[in-house]
Amino acid sequence: MSLEQQNNLLANINANPEDLPENDVPMSITEHLEELRQRTLFVFIFFLLAATLSFTQTKIIVEIFQAPAVGIKFLQLAPGEYFFSSIKITIYCGIVATTPFGVYQVILYILPGLTMKERKIILPILIGSIVLFIVGGIFAYFILAPAALNFLISYGADIVEPLWSFEQYFDFILLLLFSTGLAFEIPIIQLLLGISGIVSANQMLRAWRYIIIISTIVGAILTPSTDPVTQIIMSSAVLALYFSGVLILFLLKK
Repeated sequence: MSLEQQNNLLANINANPEDLPENDVPMSITEHLEELRQRTLFVFIFFLLAATLSFTQTKIIVEIFQAPAVGIKFLQLAPGEYFFSSIKITIYCGIVATTPFGVYQVILYILPGLTMKERKIILPILIGSIVLFIVGGIFAYFILAPAALNFLISYGADIVEPLWSFEQYFDFILLLLFSTGLAFEIPIIQLLLGISGIVSANQMLRAWRYIIIISTIVGAILTPSTDPVTQIIMSSAVLALYFSGVLILFLLKK
């Protein structure tokens, strides 16, 4: 019997039978690499399809992104600005549409190697990360973006007429949506730290004074605009997310 077979046998003997996955079929390294290649190819093809579909619907997507900027006239300040901005929007929409499918492929790839206990922890975290990212994007679109744009439009409106660059506006919106989606992953990070035993819920709660300062800094960094309204809303959201993560850890007794 080879050393690898002996280690596998000892692992199976020491493992809790209830934690072992059902119908666990051993695979060689070559088979694992082949499966990884296939799933990566699936994700890439899905991205191409999603990006192509987004490109064909660019006008509708642009109108959706322009909706928060009420009363603003957009200008094309350089040759091809609209075209290159459309490419950015297409790539962004393709990535957002592909992310759930990509996470699904990751789940299918790692699932056979997980015990039942690990599945109960990892799968909800992966699914929760997707949901929170989407919720963060929705929060940015319906709350952060209108608040920031209303402030920027009204400030000095009696002195200057707002004529915005098409490319710069969409860079602003896309960055705001993406950064807010990342900020909403804070509870996921807290769960990973708590479940792994690195930081407990009590320790996180005792650090609330530092978290208020950090949330203010994070709000200033993640918001593309420099207006105080958007930064306050973002900082408040970061604080709410942090204390939500602490509450979940208390419920899990971590």
